[in-house]
Amino acid sequence: MKEAEIRRLLAANLLCVFSVILTAVVPAFVWDGFTVLGTHLAWLCVCSLCVSTLNIILHLVLKPNLSPKRSSFGQKISRFLKCCIYFFMSCILFHAIIVLYGAPLIESVTETFLFAVLLSTFTTLQCLCVLGPNIQAWIRVFSKNGAMSIWESSLQITTMCSILGAWFGAFPIPLDWDRPWQVWPISCSLGATFGYVAGLIIAPLWIHWNRKQLTYKSR
Repeated sequence: MKEAEIRRLLAANLLCVFSVILTAVVPAFVWDGFTVLGTHLAWLCVCSLCVSTLNIILHLVLKPNLSPKRSSFGQKISRFLKCCIYFFMSCILFHAIIVLYGAPLIESVTETFLFAVLLSTFTTLQCLCVLGPNIQAWIRVFSKNGAMSIWESSLQITTMCSILGAWFGAFPIPLDWDRPWQVWPISCSLGATFGYVAGLIIAPLWIHWNRKQLTYKSR
């Protein structure tokens, strides 16, 4: 395993971390009254958009899983449309799962859907960037010992950390503390964000620490 590849992964992940931090800071300079808690829905939109844009740019620049086969323009358009459809389906699926776990069905539909978009940005979008619209590759990566590169190992870690963060973020909601961050879906979205950031930092460190034990084989 090349150290240079791990450094590329670390640099990319740190850029994603800084982009999340900037979404909480920069808008306040141009938007009076903007805060992560006070204007949470706006922050969800800003964070999802910025993280999505940066991930796509990093994918185009770094090309972590570049296929040796050249694709025609038509194939690239088809792949792009499939990615858009998969991302939208992911948002709908996450929305349904969140409702099944107790989110309001009729009330707060906008809040729930934007939270689902954020989760899809932290999970599905990364899968689309690294693996493309290939469900079999997704299943392989998230199976035991299924990763074939450090980028796929990082994908495993950040995805699981994001989902676990969102799950742990739901615990304070029913507590009778009357805090502003207990309003749906603030604690869950913050939990997912902290989980995503933690995963981005943990992934390259874990890979570097276990680089001698990790062996990636083509399948």
